[in-house]
Amino acid sequence: MSATSVIEEIRDLLKRHNGILLAHNYMRDEVQEIADITGDSLALSMEAARTDAELIVFCGVHFMAESASILSPDKTVLLPRLDAGCPMADMVDVAGLEAMKAQHPGVPVVTYVNSSAAVKAVSDICCTSANAGKVVASLPDREIIFVPDRNLGRYVARTSDKTFHFWDGYCPTHERMKPEDVLKRKSEHPDALFICHPECNPAVSALADHVCSTSGMYDYCRKSPARKFIIGTEAGILYRLRVENPEKEFILASPALICPNMKLTSLEDVLHALRTLSPVVKVPEEIRVPAKRALDRMLAIPRD
Repeated sequence: MSATSVIEEIRDLLKRHNGILLAHNYMRDEVQEIADITGDSLALSMEAARTDAELIVFCGVHFMAESASILSPDKTVLLPRLDAGCPMADMVDVAGLEAMKAQHPGVPVVTYVNSSAAVKAVSDICCTSANAGKVVASLPDREIIFVPDRNLGRYVARTSDKTFHFWDGYCPTHERMKPEDVLKRKSEHPDALFICHPECNPAVSALADHVCSTSGMYDYCRKSPARKFIIGTEAGILYRLRVENPEKEFILASPALICPNMKLTSLEDVLHALRTLSPVVKVPEEIRVPAKRALDRMLAIPRD
């Protein structure tokens, strides 16, 4: 089938099943191009929950589809590639987290949304890369357990007076970017601003003009008078940055910034999922309810 035919059938099946197509910011360009909504993982699930769609096709990785199932238990959630996982989310499990909690009794667990539903379910509150600092500050406790991303945790700890107990997890894609990669790009483009994700190593974040989530990068680059940016996050973000800012230049900080899991999903995979209405991701109620409680506690924190 031609690409045009594949896209036409995808749109037809979405309409027939009252479906909505979500694509994370790191997806392949052609997948983002046809999505109904693109964005950060949790924001996508929240937006989908507010629609009257009965079917959610989530182009992302497994924990993201779980989040959609947590927030939309009455909707059917499809993950076109069931093998699209997140190495960082896989670095923490319930048994390990329970053991850590036993070592620090009474200390609340702040869990990054890049984690499984089962881990969220045994956590006190969730956070995103955009609101992690605010979530930590909202807790009255002087100590916290931060799971699973040590780099995000250390970034937040820089401006917090709390004691952090870090889970030793990380994003392999962001971790592959080294300070020398950034310095090389800066020497090649001295007039460019360097923006990176807080999942980056602290030595990389220290070189940044601005550190923020992917949604924050869109806002920052749109509003900034600068004309050139070095981008320190997964390559998929370049698609929308260039579409929204055609007069500006965006340079990837390192060729290593490609997540193989985020690049698994193709248009053909989306079509197959819609034809077969599979694979379905459904979080069991005994996990969904406590996991949603941790998300709801985060969402209850007043916004600026």
